[in-house]
Amino acid sequence: MKILIFGATGGVGSELVTQALAAGHELTVLVRDAAKIAAAPRVKLIVGDATDRRAIEQAVTGVDAVVSSLGTGNRLRGDVVSRATEILIPAMQSAGVRRLIVVSAFGVGEQRAESGLIQRLIFATFLRSLYADKDKADTMLRQSTLDWTLVHPVRLTNGPHTTTYQAIDHAQMRGMPSISRADVAHFMLAQLSSDAWLRRSAILT
Repeated sequence: MKILIFGATGGVGSELVTQALAAGHELTVLVRDAAKIAAAPRVKLIVGDATDRRAIEQAVTGVDAVVSSLGTGNRLRGDVVSRATEILIPAMQSAGVRRLIVVSAFGVGEQRAESGLIQRLIFATFLRSLYADKDKADTMLRQSTLDWTLVHPVRLTNGPHTTTYQAIDHAQMRGMPSISRADVAHFMLAQLSSDAWLRRSAILT
């Protein structure tokens, strides 16, 4: 399968690239800095910004699906995810690409009511701007005609690929559960050949 990956230089994104190549997929990656990703067979590199309409339109041409782990890195403020999503949706529609799998975060939007007290405090303070951006992007995806899947992992770690995680619709969280970035990438790529979470939001824990 030909896959476009956004956020390929981030934690989840790098796992997506590694696992997708191991599974035999052909990749297109859109990055701002080509030096941050190693050249490899079956990887088409496009240098550009995820909020640049021309770059996105070029990137989606000829692919079968889009997988995004786009974020703001270590910054706690920004609107890059919603801005990119606003451009990506019509670009995919124009290119005839329907399948889109996106990492959001647990606690975004209505999920905040399912989080624990400590989590809600963090979401409402330190992560307030980022979560507002993700909520805006998630809403746009749900209102689109694309075949989307939203992935809402709990606290991310650099732990190993275990495949022992759960994907659930709803949860009443206690404490600070975690999941490895490798397992998140595994779940996202598995959705390329499954309709189980089509036009649904999956909490990963």
